[in-house]
Amino acid sequence: MQNGIIYRGPSLYDGAPIVVIATMGGSRKNAKTGAMLQTYILREDINPLEASKTGADASICGNCIHRGTATTDPKRKQAVGRSCYVKLFQGVLQVWKAYHRDSYSLLGRRGLVQLGAGRMVRLGTYGDSACVPVQVWQNLLRQARGWTAYSHNPGWRPEIAMQSADTLGQAQAFWDQGMRTFRTVKSVDEIVAGSEILCPASKEAGRRVTCEMCKLCAGSASAAKSIAIPLH
Repeated sequence: MQNGIIYRGPSLYDGAPIVVIATMGGSRKNAKTGAMLQTYILREDINPLEASKTGADASICGNCIHRGTATTDPKRKQAVGRSCYVKLFQGVLQVWKAYHRDSYSLLGRRGLVQLGAGRMVRLGTYGDSACVPVQVWQNLLRQARGWTAYSHNPGWRPEIAMQSADTLGQAQAFWDQGMRTFRTVKSVDEIVAGSEILCPASKEAGRRVTCEMCKLCAGSASAAKSIAIPLH
């Protein structure tokens, strides 16, 4: 089994219709992550670019600052100032279009377990895992080899997800609560020794390992220090 619909229903953020597609398609081409099961959290009813432009992506991304600002400018295809590293016109849009061509089947609980079994899973290749019922992720990860997960929803499932931090102050607040963070920094000089390490899959670390092999971004399931990566 290579792909499937692992959730279709209301967003836990605002009740809007969303769909989550898991796929192995093209994952081996990703130099940073390696061969991981990718999961795309999408507005079911709105093209990802249009969702970004209108602000409807709040259903899947919450209040993440990297969403940018909604706009009605007819010349723009997505939100103004969007700084998210995920390129909507690539894999995200292709998966959304494939969904609307009925390319994926809806999986039940057993199918979710089978799809994740023995694989490294990337929760929220696009979208925030917190907008999806946690049982979906628990079933997908039940027999998985490992996973990576990040959330901008403060305190969401720290046993599963890294807490996404955009400032040192945010990171320290999470550290005080015993949570691990994934923080974006301007340069490696900002990394806090003793609390953070440079992402081993980053350009600055020489990309010495892929996320598939690293396995550090798994919330408190890993005992490693928090992770930081320079913005590009």
